[in-house]
Amino acid sequence: MSRSFSGLVAVITGASSGIGRATAHAFARQGATVILAARRAERLEDVARECESLGGRALPVPTDVTREEQVQDLARQTLDRFGRIDVWFNNAGVGVFGRFKDIPSDVWRRVIDINLFGYVHGARAVMPVFRRQGHGVLINNASIVGRLAKPDSTAYATSKFAIRGFAEALRQEVLDQPDIHICTILPAVIDTPFFHHAANFSHHNVRAAPPVYTPEKVARTVLGLVQRPRAEVIIGGAGKFGAVLKRVAPSLGTRLNARALNYGFLSNEPSGETTGTLFEPARDRFTVRGDWRKGPNNGGVPLLATLALIGIPLALAAWKQPSLPMHRRR
Repeated sequence: MSRSFSGLVAVITGASSGIGRATAHAFARQGATVILAARRAERLEDVARECESLGGRALPVPTDVTREEQVQDLARQTLDRFGRIDVWFNNAGVGVFGRFKDIPSDVWRRVIDINLFGYVHGARAVMPVFRRQGHGVLINNASIVGRLAKPDSTAYATSKFAIRGFAEALRQEVLDQPDIHICTILPAVIDTPFFHHAANFSHHNVRAAPPVYTPEKVARTVLGLVQRPRAEVIIGGAGKFGAVLKRVAPSLGTRLNARALNYGFLSNEPSGETTGTLFEPARDRFTVRGDWRKGPNNGGVPLLATLALIGIPLALAAWKQPSLPMHRRR
């Protein structure tokens, strides 16, 4: 980064693994203080030790983001210890795979509770702090699914679309506060334990559809937003291409996305039903990465290549085709 973050105070939810853990490490390397929130107390202690060894300060605060009182306490402990909050990264999230008809209602609701209301609780806790301070950066992790959706993930897609709308509404509410920023990141497929931890009612094993990007890439983007806030940032070339295709050829984008992602995320191997980490945290070996980038092909269709080979010619054809007068269309 171009300058030190020494003295900066950042709260990170979902900090025990994946993007949250990688981001905690990135802040710590820059000398920042990180407040680590997740359900797994023992994992948070591990992350705190890692951050301190990297040169930062760390405070682990076990937190279930679906419990608003716990999120309020997270903010309160941060203020009591450090006196301010400069950055709040809403990152805790879960997923579920399966057709809409196969996902139980309590599972659907739990995904919304964690992914959406967890972020609402975070904003409720930190926005009054930002207003009192006159500055602050709230960063929401919404996923490229919040722009494109994907099959077999209706609850997850709904939560991510909602996060983008929530962030935009908050952005409009702080126009009177030029030093308060609301940012949204939309990562493509990232090499984290997310796919190991997801609930699954698809009856197929879940895997990460390539290309798979590193969590460190996301962490660098988060730190960059602290220095230069932007409303929304897509992370990963596949996500950027998908967003362009969706804009210039919406129907084609929907069809291509549905077919490529359905094949990419679900293998032919059968799987039993599981609620993953929705109701209980995982007790596994995974920390930052999920080991999805190993080997020549980590399962599924290489998404970027598929989009490039199929999508570009069709998108160009759709772009060049002259529009017909309304009476001829009818």
